[in-house]
Amino acid sequence: MTESTKQMYLQMGISENVFNFCNEIERTLSGRFKEIDEVAEYNQMKVLKAMQKNRVSDVHFAASTGYGYNDIGRDTLEQVYADTFHTETALVRPQLTCGTHALTIALSANLRPGDELYSPVGKPYDTLEGVIGIRDSVGSLKEYGVSYRQTDLLADGSFDYDNIAKAINDKTKLVTIQRSKGYTTRPTFSVKKIAELIAFIKKIKPDVICMVDNCYGEFVETVEPSDFGADMIVGSLIKNPGGGLAPIGGYIAGTNECIERCAYRLNAPGLGKEVGATLGLNQALYQGFFLAPTVTAGALKGALFASAIYEKLGFKVVPNSTESRHDIIQAIDFGSPEHVIAFCKGIQSAAPVDSHVDPEPWDMPGYDAPVIMAAGAFIQGSSIELSADGPIKPPYSVFFQGGLTWYHAKFGIIKSLQKMTEAGLIKL
Repeated sequence: MTESTKQMYLQMGISENVFNFCNEIERTLSGRFKEIDEVAEYNQMKVLKAMQKNRVSDVHFAASTGYGYNDIGRDTLEQVYADTFHTETALVRPQLTCGTHALTIALSANLRPGDELYSPVGKPYDTLEGVIGIRDSVGSLKEYGVSYRQTDLLADGSFDYDNIAKAINDKTKLVTIQRSKGYTTRPTFSVKKIAELIAFIKKIKPDVICMVDNCYGEFVETVEPSDFGADMIVGSLIKNPGGGLAPIGGYIAGTNECIERCAYRLNAPGLGKEVGATLGLNQALYQGFFLAPTVTAGALKGALFASAIYEKLGFKVVPNSTESRHDIIQAIDFGSPEHVIAFCKGIQSAAPVDSHVDPEPWDMPGYDAPVIMAAGAFIQGSSIELSADGPIKPPYSVFFQGGLTWYHAKFGIIKSLQKMTEAGLIKL
């Protein structure tokens, strides 16, 4: 690094002590960064191959309105997703407002009264509790006669295969597998582990639908769960696959049968994929997906950098700085709300948007404790952009993710450490 670059960091409020500490840690990560770049290069070629195969042209960027009949840009984009993720088809729509909505559509479309939804990986992410009916909510699956069962993970975070085998029964219609950790500090599952779990479940009940909540995991590895028997993979376009350019949207990719039902559920029976205007968003969705592998790589480097720094300072980090990574999220157990709040204030102060704002915990819909969120993003709520959040409850963990570039993610982490040293919470 040049002296002038160092001086720029100092001008941006970083003390020389904090800068030198972080710079030394960065030097140790060059080998891991090279591995991340190799995965990104492979995935970039995978996306490019799908776009070229489908003869993407500027005509596909045209806007549609009203019903959206014959929107060839929308239909071609969905085939690009399907070819990239190696599925029969896909539903990629701005009408899917977020990851939770996409998951809700996938579940409610493929479950009927009397069916059972089963999670072999413990309780799902907080916002799905209301969807399922774990927490009473109007319009939940429980209200429509869908029962729910789960098997918790073993103490080491691995699958409890013995009890999974006992839990699957005649009513089990759909198995949901959450790839990422959510607001827990369990390991994120690798595609290999998910593949083994799906194979085990399908051997017990071949016709069961296996759905993977793929949020935060796209393009982190060279393969996806859909390469290994997942009937549906589901995610949000304001996370990895949107590349920071998609202003809204979600995707569901999978088998023709499952996705057809999803389209009917999203729109209306008999209409399905035929309707749904894109309102001029196609170009951003295509371009974001094209950039997604390299944007994801930058976020991964930032997560690894955060892990190495806070591990060195003695905090529990999941994953640690030597483990393989399977999503873009870095969990850090701070043990006190003051640390979580100071960390998030540091991330916010590093943002290109609203850097002057101090985030505070608040009672967000769908959560059982106050949550603090730092996200000075170009797209509201975009977690592929530099962001951090966490519930204000024990063990007082923060969940860091995103960064449209590695350099911005790096600055955010350095700034978080600066804020905590200034508050007297950490001494270097």
